[in-house]
Amino acid sequence: MKAEELKKIQAPIKEKYRKNSSAALITLRASGEIGKGISCKVDTGKAMVEAGLHPATGGTGMQACSGDLLLEALVACAGVTLSAVATALEFDMSGGRVKAEGDLDFRGTLGVDKEAKVGFKNIRLNFQLSTSESKDRIDTLLKLTERYCVVYQTLVSSTDLVTEIEIM
Repeated sequence: MKAEELKKIQAPIKEKYRKNSSAALITLRASGEIGKGISCKVDTGKAMVEAGLHPATGGTGMQACSGDLLLEALVACAGVTLSAVATALEFDMSGGRVKAEGDLDFRGTLGVDKEAKVGFKNIRLNFQLSTSESKDRIDTLLKLTERYCVVYQTLVSSTDLVTEIEIM
C-alpha cells in the first residue's frame, strides 16, 4: 500500500473522529475457555493470525489488530495461570471462561487529538468459574493468578521496553 492510499482511507475516518469524538471510542474483546489440564482455548476467529489495521483506522476487518492480539494473549495467559494455580491449590473447578475487554480512543492512534491516549484507556479481565469453593478460596485463586500471570504483570507494571531497527 502506498502512503497516498492509506491517507485516502484514513481521511474520512479522522474527520469523523474530529467531529464526533465518541465515535473513536471502541471496546475490543477476547475470550477463552479454560481447558482440561492446564490450558486455555482462546477464540481468535482465525487459524493463522495475520495482523493489520483495525477497521477504526482504515483496516478491512479481515486481519486481527494488535489490540485484539494483546487481549487474546492476556486471556490465554490468565486462563493458563488460573488453571495452574487451581491445580496447585487443589481448587475444585469443573470449568470456566476468561474474558478481557479494553477501551481504545482511536483519535490518539490516528493523531487526530494529541491529548487522546495512544493505547488502551483501561482493560477489564473477568473469570467465570464453575466451582463450589468458598469466597476466601476464590479470592486466593484470583490473587495468585494476578501475581503469576506474565501478561497481566507486564501490563500492570512499568516494564522497560527498548526498541531498535536492524538493517537487513
